[in-house]
Amino acid sequence: MQKPGVEEESGATLRIPLGGNAALDVPLTHDSSSSLMADLEARLAGARGFACATVNLDHVVKLRGDAVFREAYARHSHVVADGNPIVWMSRLAGHPVGLVPGSELVGPVAAMAARRGWPIGLFGASEESLAAAASELESRHAGLVVSDRIAPPYGFDPSGREADAFIERMAQAPARLWLLALGAPKQEIFASRAWARLPDRGFLSVGAGLDFIGGRQVRAPRLVRALALEWAWRMVGNPARLGPRYARCAFALPGLTGAALAQRRERGKT
Repeated sequence: MQKPGVEEESGATLRIPLGGNAALDVPLTHDSSSSLMADLEARLAGARGFACATVNLDHVVKLRGDAVFREAYARHSHVVADGNPIVWMSRLAGHPVGLVPGSELVGPVAAMAARRGWPIGLFGASEESLAAAASELESRHAGLVVSDRIAPPYGFDPSGREADAFIERMAQAPARLWLLALGAPKQEIFASRAWARLPDRGFLSVGAGLDFIGGRQVRAPRLVRALALEWAWRMVGNPARLGPRYARCAFALPGLTGAALAQRRERGKT
């Protein structure tokens, strides 16, 4: 599946087994944060906008069981690898990509917006978290304007009428670029709908990225991340919530590995 309107494709595809002989191919549109950022900036400068998702194992599990999530992903202009297992699968498939965590895109995107004079908006999390993140971003990036902050209520439905009202509010707002911090699959479903309605705006899903920036959550130390153990750091902090999630992710790995090796064999035949 070709992503519409993306100038630079990595050529890599994450193949997700769906059961039986069915599989979902998710193009990984950029192989590095630098190539992604260059394309996002060019699109905003040309008033074309984007919806950018960062795929990880949790997304893989949800994509296998949620048709609405799959449809939302298919409508994204950009998808990059957020998580070392996705990077490892790309290597096994014979077309490696680099790690591009969504939370680590917040800073570069804010710097780009500050340099360009583009106001940004924050959507998701809580009012307190958004206020803290906005203050920190503006202090880190001279000239940045966080013009809009929207914290939807608990139980927010990204496909409902309330979502339509928020999109209309975004249409009237000065923000050119929105950072979405709802968690999967809500942020990706909302991003696909919002971009369809507002094709000149950018929508980037960042998960806990705003909580990290605002100090509401503490990210794993750099060494832990370098050892690909951030998942363990997070699980120790919240085992009841994250233990079952990571168990489901682990169960998905054998199927992903087999699919990646099959892709490698297919590539060798062409």
